[in-house]
Amino acid sequence: MEIWPGQAYPLGATYDGTGVNFAVFSEVADRIELCLIDGEGENLTETRIDLPEVDAFVWHGYVPYLQPGQRYGFRVHGPYDPARGHRCNPAKLLLDPYAKAIEGQAEQSQALFSYTFGDPDAASTTRINTEDSLGHTMLSVVTNPFFDWANDRPPRHEYHETVIYEAHVKGLTRLHPEIPEGIRGTYAGVAHPATIAHLKGLGVTAIELMPVHQFVQDSHLLDRGLSNYWGYNTIGFLAPHNGYAAGGQRGQQVLEFKGMVKALHEADIEVILDVVYNHTAEGNHLGPTLAFRGLDNNSYYRLVSDDLAHYYDTTGTGNSLLMRHPHVLQLIMDSLRYWVIEMHVDGFRFDLAATLARQFHEVDKLSAFFDLIQQDPVVSQVKLIAEPWDVGEGGYQVGGFPPLWTEWNGKYRDTVRDYWRGAGGALAEFASRFTGSSDLYEHTGRKPIASVNFVTSHDGFTLRDLVSYNEKHNDANGEGGVDGEGHNRSWNCGVEGPTTDPGVLELRARQQRNFLATLLLSQGVPMISHGDELSRTQLGNNNGYCQDNEITWVDWDLQEDDQELLGFTQSIIRLRKENPVFRRRRFFAGSPDHGGESDLGDIAWFTPSGDNMDEPAWRDPSARSVMVFLNGSAIPEPDPRGERTLGDSFLVMFNAHHEPISFTLPDEEYGRLWIPEVDTAAREIDAEELEPGWQIQVDARSIVVLRSPRETDA
Repeated sequence: MEIWPGQAYPLGATYDGTGVNFAVFSEVADRIELCLIDGEGENLTETRIDLPEVDAFVWHGYVPYLQPGQRYGFRVHGPYDPARGHRCNPAKLLLDPYAKAIEGQAEQSQALFSYTFGDPDAASTTRINTEDSLGHTMLSVVTNPFFDWANDRPPRHEYHETVIYEAHVKGLTRLHPEIPEGIRGTYAGVAHPATIAHLKGLGVTAIELMPVHQFVQDSHLLDRGLSNYWGYNTIGFLAPHNGYAAGGQRGQQVLEFKGMVKALHEADIEVILDVVYNHTAEGNHLGPTLAFRGLDNNSYYRLVSDDLAHYYDTTGTGNSLLMRHPHVLQLIMDSLRYWVIEMHVDGFRFDLAATLARQFHEVDKLSAFFDLIQQDPVVSQVKLIAEPWDVGEGGYQVGGFPPLWTEWNGKYRDTVRDYWRGAGGALAEFASRFTGSSDLYEHTGRKPIASVNFVTSHDGFTLRDLVSYNEKHNDANGEGGVDGEGHNRSWNCGVEGPTTDPGVLELRARQQRNFLATLLLSQGVPMISHGDELSRTQLGNNNGYCQDNEITWVDWDLQEDDQELLGFTQSIIRLRKENPVFRRRRFFAGSPDHGGESDLGDIAWFTPSGDNMDEPAWRDPSARSVMVFLNGSAIPEPDPRGERTLGDSFLVMFNAHHEPISFTLPDEEYGRLWIPEVDTAAREIDAEELEPGWQIQVDARSIVVLRSPRETDA
């Protein structure tokens, strides 16, 4: 087959309408073969062509007349010497790191490994397994870049107006009765009108999809009859995972993904991707050779400096990408730009983001990765959310990321859980978390939107299980219960697991409402885990990473209590959207704002008796109750259109005590009239309107929200 020299950029396989340019990086290779694959099943055929040119360690060639849908891979000839960090093996057909579509899955076969099973030292020596991996591994696919986006526009919701919904492509729709069975659990399922109607009705503005980059199934899970459900095991940073495509795996997954984004954008919903750039699916020195390891192991991976046969691991997955290598950084940036420019996504949540900042050993805010993000004209303009920790030394970095970034606020999660389980001494920190965590972010010039607030996520208990189980129940994972987080940091009403006791069920429902109301009325960016608004349960399993079944899928067969919780969640999101005091762009100042319509400060804290909170009250370890005044007439900043966003004022009364507490409404200067808006105890408040000095009973473990309409001259 004819091949021309082609170009060194762009990397990957690029179809131009008349042929395909191939370009791949390897500094260690002596020779690279492009392998074109045809046939099916056991009848695969392979055409090998040497890439004819190499420029700055990028090997490239152009094949005329080649069309989208063509499957391909690379074979790299070079040194196999693990002690020196080199693991080239031409017997292994390698994926293109820049493949935009991938067909198939990696089999449980020794052919994928460069050593022989049963030889414990082989992975670190020059003894090499030359069994061919063709027919056992995944194949890269040439894609057609053309797609009719019509008038697609990014919604570009301001951070302070954003409500994020974390979801799993398959788990969200796999059981939805209104979605055709053939597309349940797929990109097309997410794009279905029934899914979008739920998201719109709920009021969320962004869906954060758990990993959709092509990932690999773990052999140790397959051996136990399980699978990698979450997908934090990436092998293709530019390829949509083929298992979520209803229409096929030879480029159809790209079209289907784009169609999903287009449909969500039409509904004014942003798409944020949970991305895993900190490691790959090739694991440690005992892992398979699928792509990067065989291309240039020493360039792509961070190796132990005095033992190059082994991998430096700060992710707990076996390897970490070498974040100071220019081609690793280029791959990540090219990938991010591709998903924004070509796939039209609106932002990213970076898994174990602290690892991305480790150029050497420490997490470094001045690392090259952050510099590249900051100056990039495309990536710097979308939503960037860090999971600000990894498992390495000094890896917990909540509050430590640069100003451009927002962060999953793990301290918010822990504090809110502690407060609602009645932990002593949590009141002051709870107040800080509720008002945007200024102690974490203000010193670097960031605003409340730097905090992505959450109580639950994919990792841990669901909201219903958080209030129903005191211990994890992960037996189905087959790991003897050692996996997943340990003791529950919530209050489960003293009864473990399923029950028919109406009193316990009511208390659990109340606690769910408490968590949702706290989350959605806090300053910052709220994130809901999919199905929490429907009281989704995993039956106490707090580590569903390997459960691709009814344990983790959202159950859409809603009972009356589930419908009630959904309605409550919708109402709280609506309250947040309609009242700017719950979604401020700046931190509360506490002092009067002369630019507003009020002589009061923008916030005030009271004891249940109506006295101002002082230092002894904040430090009181027995304190479980507090009242906060949010002044809607003293918001100091204009919105992006230059208009002042003044509104009604609110009193929010929190009672995490195990008994009811009477709260005394503050003086008339804070509000002449108060109207009940929310009571998480789900009871009717005696009066439709309340006046200053009146007392109101707040039930045990509940929240009451009162509204004072803004007085105008009209």
